[in-house]
Amino acid sequence: MRTTRLRVTLREVTPAAQRVIDVPAAITLDELHEVLQVALGWTDSHLHQYRTDSAVYSVPLDDWDDEGETDEWGVRLSALPSQFTYLYDYGDGWAHDVEVVGPGGSAAGCVDGQGACPPEDCGGPGGYAELLAALADPRHPEHQAMREWVGDRLRPFDQQATDRRVRNAVGQVPESVRLLLGLLVDGVKLTPGGRLPRAVVRAVQEQRPAWYPLGRPASIEEDLLPLAALHDILRHVGLLRLAGGVLRPTKAAGDEVETVRRLRTWFPPRGFSTMAAERAVAIVAARGPLTTRDLAAEVFSMLGQGWCRGNDPITVTDVEHELYRLENQLEALDLLATTRPAWTAGPSARSLLPGATLLADLV
Repeated sequence: MRTTRLRVTLREVTPAAQRVIDVPAAITLDELHEVLQVALGWTDSHLHQYRTDSAVYSVPLDDWDDEGETDEWGVRLSALPSQFTYLYDYGDGWAHDVEVVGPGGSAAGCVDGQGACPPEDCGGPGGYAELLAALADPRHPEHQAMREWVGDRLRPFDQQATDRRVRNAVGQVPESVRLLLGLLVDGVKLTPGGRLPRAVVRAVQEQRPAWYPLGRPASIEEDLLPLAALHDILRHVGLLRLAGGVLRPTKAAGDEVETVRRLRTWFPPRGFSTMAAERAVAIVAARGPLTTRDLAAEVFSMLGQGWCRGNDPITVTDVEHELYRLENQLEALDLLATTRPAWTAGPSARSLLPGATLLADLV
């Protein structure tokens, strides 16, 4: 993977907070936002912008007068100058100086850094300075109140943990996806019904026996419901293409960054299904196995108000039904595994969905 090295410095903060990170050279601004959040230690709870001398890039909102701003989605980092500003939380006004240092190493990650990330909603650089002063002085009238408010949110910089989070935010191709793409690399003729042949089904079953709980040799693709879901996902996002009755990987499937990017498009941004999936994956990754009902209750509590089914507010039961609907898709992408009666974290739980990557360290 070709990478670009960035030096990111939070302005007007003492002690200094800085990160040096390697990101994919082909990264887009919407993807870079996810990386910057975990690299610094923010929680993605507020709006953000990228600013250059000649342009402003952001996420357009339906009710926001964003005249003069450009949608950041799909804009490559390489389209920006070597120095620009990343602004997070318009209220607190956290401005980050971002400098393109040059080519990075052979993989994405955090190579250096210093300084803790300020707690969210502490009032910007000025409020942060006042907070640190109160925490440092036991005789300060707000000392105890500030200690209780901060809790464990003011953490020292941990290079190894930050490196892991950056790698996960950049994303890794799930092993299940590698497995199926590898089996189809030379092209495979589908059945008359348009499904995978028995030889492929059984090759997958050998590597993923839990996908067919009955245990006997599978005969058709639908015997392994996660496989059927994976087949549909990879075709939908353009990683598999059918031509002349033969199914084979597309050119995009040979690029790790592009493969992850396309897999993420399966989950529409800010949609109910995506929000539920990210929270379910993060909760199980952080806390361990949970029953469907318990997991649905945890997800429901994290979703917040405003979600409706028709004219009625959603309930825990609605979330439970959504988890059952997503079950084969989440298992297909190695995000979750269902071993009745519990849901457990899959090997890609922290390294495919950016929201789950961030939330798993917060719940």
